[in-house]
Amino acid sequence: MLTLIKNAQVFAPENLGTRNLLLGGGHILAMSEDELLASGAAVIDLEGRRLVPGIIDGHAHVTGGGGESGFASRVPPLPLSRFSAAGVTSVVGVLGTDDITRDTKSLLAQTRALREEGLGAWCHTGGYHFPAVTLTGSVRDDIVHIGPVIGVGEVAISDHRSSQPTLDELLRVASDVHVAGLITGKAGILHLHLGDGERGLELVRAALHQSELPPRVFNPTHINRRKGLFEEALDLARGGSTVDITAFPVTEDEDAWAADAALIRYLDAGAPANRITISSDGGGCLPVFNEQGEITSMDTGCPANLPETLARLLQQGLTLDLALPAFTSNVADILRLHTRGRIAVGHVADLLVLDDNDGISDVMISGVWHVRAGRQEILGQFE
Repeated sequence: MLTLIKNAQVFAPENLGTRNLLLGGGHILAMSEDELLASGAAVIDLEGRRLVPGIIDGHAHVTGGGGESGFASRVPPLPLSRFSAAGVTSVVGVLGTDDITRDTKSLLAQTRALREEGLGAWCHTGGYHFPAVTLTGSVRDDIVHIGPVIGVGEVAISDHRSSQPTLDELLRVASDVHVAGLITGKAGILHLHLGDGERGLELVRAALHQSELPPRVFNPTHINRRKGLFEEALDLARGGSTVDITAFPVTEDEDAWAADAALIRYLDAGAPANRITISSDGGGCLPVFNEQGEITSMDTGCPANLPETLARLLQQGLTLDLALPAFTSNVADILRLHTRGRIAVGHVADLLVLDDNDGISDVMISGVWHVRAGRQEILGQFE
């Protein structure tokens, strides 16, 4: 079925002004300032409302995270609507601390389940620890031979829960993922969990200094969890790596930056605007540890933090064309998802309509409306 969207204020993410779009087969078939005609098409008149690309969440625990305080602390898997209601049209699943009771097989199965329900979904192989948990016995083979697997991660460094990897171990897995990315055209990134440790990005700097690997291979996340770590990440981005902000809650007395503050500081610092992304850590455990490494409290990541962060950025005066890339086109670029993250002819019809309060009123994934006027139209099989 064809869909004709009229009078949309399109941010692609750049501001294109008013456009009409013709959609079919899950893709954008045509886009024009002029009137488009399509016999039998369902017509949606946005009357000047803003149309933006769907959010790509590059880091979510789709099988659930946690497990650091006993088996009962394992976070349940996230259902489809937790993503779609938040405007997330594509997601990358990762394993975290618990890569024992949850493994690449279960992550791959959940990724495929989300695909069957309509979401754009991919995953990384491995988890926090070395040797990496894989399906085939090799991270290279996992990426090369398993369609949805696009990289390795999240591998933990500077964290008491990590394997305390050596430089040689990090270089070996980075080399494997880089070569697999070259062979397949997939992301080919080493997605790195950064803990609170004082070593910060020291291991990554050493890897870049002592090898020929390109900076894009190293993709650290949680860079806003410490203000000192954030400053390190700015330098890494200037050197060519894409760095990732996590949209987790931050209190005023924490030595951390909230996601909206972090993005504004990043852009104000003049760091490369195309090398910063924001992810949700959805379904992941957000623990607080004491000096003995025991959890004293925990929260969980939520995909809804992404549109809330976007709204706060707009309400602080950041223009939509500057705010959107960290949620859309920049993520598509580092993940090599060439037909997502932008509104353009030939791209997948992953689209969001924003309301007057900078919230999301409508969500389309691959040409199908999942949310209309704030109402959830499609639910996962067990919701």
